[in-house]
Amino acid sequence: MIVFYYIIFPGFLTAFILGGIASWTERKLTAKIHARVGPPFLQPFYDIIKLFIKEVTIPDSASKTIFMLSPIIAFASVPIVATIVGINFLNPEYGFNGDLLVCVYLLLIPSIAIILGSSASGNPLASIGASREMKLVLSYELAFWAALTVPIIRTNTFRLSDLMEYQVLNGATAGSWSGIIAFIVAIICIQAKLARVPFDMPEAETEIAGGAYIEYSGALLGFFKMSQYMMLVVLPVFLLQIFWGPLNSPITILKYLLLLFIIVLIENTNPRLKIDQAVKFFWFGLFPLGIISIILAVLGM
Repeated sequence: MIVFYYIIFPGFLTAFILGGIASWTERKLTAKIHARVGPPFLQPFYDIIKLFIKEVTIPDSASKTIFMLSPIIAFASVPIVATIVGINFLNPEYGFNGDLLVCVYLLLIPSIAIILGSSASGNPLASIGASREMKLVLSYELAFWAALTVPIIRTNTFRLSDLMEYQVLNGATAGSWSGIIAFIVAIICIQAKLARVPFDMPEAETEIAGGAYIEYSGALLGFFKMSQYMMLVVLPVFLLQIFWGPLNSPITILKYLLLLFIIVLIENTNPRLKIDQAVKFFWFGLFPLGIISIILAVLGM
């Protein structure tokens, strides 16, 4: 019963509602930047309802099992992360050793599901999207892991509750030289994980007409969209827990909103990169920065 409760709150239901609100906030801010009015408050939820009442079409050339299971798997992984992150926020004693690593691996599943689903669709444009998504994952994950190594070195633990407790006693990890560099690297990496501009190459509607999602419709596309909504909450809160804690005051909401604003600002002030440019940026730009932050962490800075 307790497990079911936590899956609903702070798991799926909370993450979905907050994700819809975050998506509306993102679209509203984007509209303001572009001098437009923007959508009504409930538009993200209307979009999901509309998708779930539409017919699901499956291409004749698709590998049907993989094509249909991929969005469901992508969707299922995110509420689990929301549950783990939420439990460590509300009741830290229910956390477990290694939950940080579990979250990182679960957050990789949506990208893998996109690669599998688009590859299974049989559409050449979807295959291009899958190829781009694969290259993007191989590039940003290296820098992301380097960034996450810093709080692990500083606290000598893989447990989220211990990472937060350390920050209660010693101040935010992002308050150190190593922490602030790693935090910046991680923020840019989650921009790629969220597939936001300038890292939206797998979707790229103006180039490959939606790419990875081109053959998806109805409820299957709805599962992908819900995953995106929830990731817009789960990823920033996950970073706040390990870099910018403690999260035990109303200021936490302001921290999240600031991080969301940064994501929207990056999205609206940069052009889309080519996939080779993104790979070079992460491998030869951000990853070396991550290594520098690890060296500084080892030196206690």
